[in-house]
Amino acid sequence: MESRRIAVRGIAFEDGKLFAVKHKEKDGAESDFWAIPGGGLDPGESLEDGLHREMIEEMGVAPKIGKLLFIQQYRSEKREFLEFFFHIENADDYRSVDLSTTTHGHLELSRCEFISPASEYVLPDFLQTIDIETQISSHQPVHVVSYL
Repeated sequence: MESRRIAVRGIAFEDGKLFAVKHKEKDGAESDFWAIPGGGLDPGESLEDGLHREMIEEMGVAPKIGKLLFIQQYRSEKREFLEFFFHIENADDYRSVDLSTTTHGHLELSRCEFISPASEYVLPDFLQTIDIETQISSHQPVHVVSYL
């Protein structure tokens, strides 16, 4: 039977730039893509509680969680993934993250910074082309991306 992983991600967006992270590979090298901070939910954990926990573990900064922006659903050979992307309203608080002071970030991440999603390789790749600012500021419904 296929398992399902539910994850939450935080979208901090300011001045046309997206807050993103580079993960450490198993050999310690830096990943070749940028990703959105967050992670998997613990059993019985709510979406917002999970995002709050993940952002503190990885970034050391408590998020002010805003509206749900995106849902992504996809499948690998053995697992289905369901990811919820929430707006982080206090983006400016992430301008000076010190990974060395975090409980998990210094172990899992090589760096974090605000990047231009249109000119950097960021996953999920829909973030390279979608108008994130309009999605945040408008009353548009949640944008759903499915690769099933």
